[in-house]
Amino acid sequence: MIQSIVRGGAAGAAGTTVLNAVTYADMAWRGRGGSDVPAQVVDRLTDHAGHPVPGAGDTRDNRLTGLGALSGIAVGCGVGAAVSLLRRAGVRMPVWLGGAVTGVLAMAATDLPIARLEVSDPAEWSGADWASDAVPHLAYGLITYALVAAADPRG
Repeated sequence: MIQSIVRGGAAGAAGTTVLNAVTYADMAWRGRGGSDVPAQVVDRLTDHAGHPVPGAGDTRDNRLTGLGALSGIAVGCGVGAAVSLLRRAGVRMPVWLGGAVTGVLAMAATDLPIARLEVSDPAEWSGADWASDAVPHLAYGLITYALVAAADPRG
């Protein structure tokens, strides 16, 4: 079981790298800025937990930015590990379907807290906003699931 978790975490890390590359390519292509949503989510979560991020001004903002990025990596690795455990339990899909499902799981793991913490309301997002979220997550899912499937010793 530990090997499945490690394989899935590594696959999720690779998928996260692809997600970031697709996101940064979109930013470069359209000339759009980066999102501060991950930092806002961390800010709200730590406040709700009673342990707000320390510091003031730029120091605090930089900590939140770093923690937001790290939380994305953690989600990516965690979803990869979960998908690998599901595969170990017998849930096997073709790569195209498993990739789409994995992408949707990762997207839900990020978008549900955004909505629940009222950082943003996905119901108000434009088509371009949804595409900016869905396309990188689909790329993440395809790479992550393909690597999980390829690394499965049982085929």
